[in-house]
Amino acid sequence: MSSESKETQTPAIAGADENVQDTPAAQTRPDSFSRRSFVGAAAMAGATLVSAAGAFGQTLQDREAGRTGDSASDPGPDNQALAAFNPDPNSPPFTDRGNPAPFWHSFNLSAKRLQGGGWTRQVTEREIGQSRDLAGVNMRLTAGTFRELHWHLANEWAIMLTGRARVSVMQPDGRMFIDDVEKGDLWYFPAGYPHSIQGLEGPGCEFLLVFDQGDFSEDDTFLLSEMMAHIPPDVIQKNMGWSRAEWDKLPQDALYIFPADLPGPLEDDKRFLGSRLETKNQYTFHGAMTMKPVAETAGGSACVIDSTIFPVSKNIATGIVTVKPGAIRELHWHPNGSEWQYWMQGKGRMTITYTEAKARTMDFNAGDVGFVPNMAAHYIENTGNQDLIFLEMFKTPQYQSISVNEWISLMPDKMAQAHLKLPVSTIRRVPGRQYTILPK
Repeated sequence: MSSESKETQTPAIAGADENVQDTPAAQTRPDSFSRRSFVGAAAMAGATLVSAAGAFGQTLQDREAGRTGDSASDPGPDNQALAAFNPDPNSPPFTDRGNPAPFWHSFNLSAKRLQGGGWTRQVTEREIGQSRDLAGVNMRLTAGTFRELHWHLANEWAIMLTGRARVSVMQPDGRMFIDDVEKGDLWYFPAGYPHSIQGLEGPGCEFLLVFDQGDFSEDDTFLLSEMMAHIPPDVIQKNMGWSRAEWDKLPQDALYIFPADLPGPLEDDKRFLGSRLETKNQYTFHGAMTMKPVAETAGGSACVIDSTIFPVSKNIATGIVTVKPGAIRELHWHPNGSEWQYWMQGKGRMTITYTEAKARTMDFNAGDVGFVPNMAAHYIENTGNQDLIFLEMFKTPQYQSISVNEWISLMPDKMAQAHLKLPVSTIRRVPGRQYTILPK
């Protein structure tokens, strides 16, 4: 990443402002922050909420005390395997309240559409009803297999999870872009632009597609095969110059996912396109998983890929976040869009706080999808023993994030005391700017 790009991105995720001076306590290096002291301060704040307990029906202390003994026992039938993967819904933190709409689903619960050469499955608004902006598709192609030439109503963002693939996309001006991608690479295809994906040699590939349309369905795209099969043969003859006998050889049903011979070298395909090869607009982005982070502490790191460094991605922005065991993606919210998550590795938990004092905690594992409503505050904690890696996806051209710690640190003393009911010395232990990841 160029230094210019780095400067463009850093304020968006790190909340940097050269005109804002951190408090002395907040100028400590980020990796020196103890999550224990952070949680301790939060616990002290929680203890002051007794006066607001009427909204909960009992004080937070009473709620905590009521969880002891036999209260949480479950002697009846129980799906123990599911409970083991999702302990927090079964024994929620005493700070959870109410019954917010579901914000968790797993690709492993979605039916696979299996075809010769691969499969596809999806998580959309049908699975997570709140997710009206974004939907996700997980797809696998074996070596040589095509996801048929097609186009659709939504913009398509993708990340390669394994293997290699060749992608192509044609612009309205009659120029075609073609490239090979591998694990960690991205692509972005604008709505209506016809494109293809083909697995390359070796194990083929698997990738995640994200669409900026919550009710998107992978079963509802425009396919080359279906279009040709339903144009009358006499029109095909006038339009393409193909005879009726040639029309009869065209596929009569959708190909969708189908095996084919491996392509030749990429350079051969580029030479074939000649002057029609698109070189100005780059529809792929290489090395997203290995780029220099815009935020990094002892607790993990975060990279941002949005339109500032991937110009064609005009309507989808992403953060790729790595959280070390025990560390947290700090308490924050996003002011410019709902967050659609894909959990790539590890395990963790997330609490979302809503309006009307609603809050819920859920557990996540690799292959799961999470959703955070627009502007809802949340954190993500690594509860496993390996690095947690997940995607934060937004229907927006640029990534934005608000840090609760940074906000508190900028409150003048009397303002902060009036709201938090804590001594100034306690308040000023809060980290003085947005660090994105806080260490254990």
